[in-house]
Amino acid sequence: MTHTILVADDDAAIRTVLSQALGRAGYDVRVTSNAAALWRWVSAGEGDLVITDVVMPDENAFDLLPRIRNARPNLPVLVMSAQNTFMTAIRASEKGAYDYLPKPFDLTEMLNVVKRALAEPKKLAEKGEDTGENMPLVGRSAAMQDIYRMLARMMQTDLTVMITGESGTGKELVASALHEYGRRRNGPFVAVNMAAIPRELIESELFGHEKGSFTGAHSKATGRFEQADGGTLFLDEIGDMPMEAQTRLLRVLQQGEYTTVGGRTPLKTDVRIVAATNKDLRQAIAQGLFREDLFYRLNVVPMRLPPLRERAEDVPDLIRHFFRLAGEQGLSDKRITADAMDRLKRYSWPGNVRELENLVRRLAALYPQDTIGVDIIEAELTPMQQENPAATLAEIPEDTSLGMAVEQYLHRYFEEFGDSLPPPGLYQRILHEVEYPLILVAMTATRGNQIRAAELLGLNRNTLRKKIRELGVNVYRTNRNAN
Repeated sequence: MTHTILVADDDAAIRTVLSQALGRAGYDVRVTSNAAALWRWVSAGEGDLVITDVVMPDENAFDLLPRIRNARPNLPVLVMSAQNTFMTAIRASEKGAYDYLPKPFDLTEMLNVVKRALAEPKKLAEKGEDTGENMPLVGRSAAMQDIYRMLARMMQTDLTVMITGESGTGKELVASALHEYGRRRNGPFVAVNMAAIPRELIESELFGHEKGSFTGAHSKATGRFEQADGGTLFLDEIGDMPMEAQTRLLRVLQQGEYTTVGGRTPLKTDVRIVAATNKDLRQAIAQGLFREDLFYRLNVVPMRLPPLRERAEDVPDLIRHFFRLAGEQGLSDKRITADAMDRLKRYSWPGNVRELENLVRRLAALYPQDTIGVDIIEAELTPMQQENPAATLAEIPEDTSLGMAVEQYLHRYFEEFGDSLPPPGLYQRILHEVEYPLILVAMTATRGNQIRAAELLGLNRNTLRKKIRELGVNVYRTNRNAN
């Protein structure tokens, strides 16, 4: 049976590309430039799958999607958009789209999604509330598109999510977005920072305690699990949780109930767990600092947030966003010159988005001029680089070999410890640091094609798959000609 694909896009070039690619793949294709014709086809029962742009000359696809759902609930709809924001992905999911693809898209990926949608039509998600245009996450890079799509798929589930990433990448912001746009949005969002609680009080903080259960327990106290009932419990810096608390947390995840410190009556819990860490938990497991069984309970859906240096193209959008926030707080808006912006994009941002936000606030508060030039940016970045020697690694001369660059980095790293030595396990940590970007860049260069990437790296395909899974590599299927 030959499937018929309905394509709606105002751009004639995109209609042509899709028509040719889908035709070569063996599909019948019908194309249109407006929503009215698309709706006539759908309402007449034509087509097995729809591919549509969001913005059309006569109607927005997000307004059309509910009508398509009501008329033909099992018809999969793929939404495309050049407005590659977090809210676009979320609205596509909420309106019942099968999947969302940012423009420019990779044809191979598009065909794979079409094949999957036709083979196993996805049950459309329940209609959610209109979320408006308040974007909790900013960025249009390929790395962030991967995050947006994963978040959109997680919104209608209660699966446990493990967010990893360097400090300042926005882990709590992502956890909050999972809650605010998910099925538990009407419940509480409770965040706990494991690193900020004294070790001896963590169990009491999480599970509550009875009066007199320990010295200083003058009254009964509720724990964070009880406070988060019906909502989301965000366990930040989970890698700093002491082993005894890990054992209790594992029991809660296994049994769905817990007892307060000093209590005897089991209490049922109904929370979604989202955990986050900037540590390598597999390394912690090898060192006996984290329970392996707890790791697998928490790592149901792994989500790695890319550092800012891996998505430098998002820097201008982030700067505009932070200047707007500063303006709402009474600070002056500024304009960044082109050469100053280029300098900011080349900086490696060891403090990631948080460091960038702090810089923008300083620029808004301390400088009277409306236009910020490269001289001011250099003056701001120089002391930051002196405090973070690793920040200069991105600017190592081009003729420096990889071995020399690693040696320079290690010298600086050892200097940070003075007369002491770094923590044990340095060999595996360095291999991990090198292996991750190697595989990531290879997968990006081959646009997510694992066979080509394995050949490029000289690895067996099964070995590559295993390393992608173990290292948590996000496979970005980007279009090389996107720029």
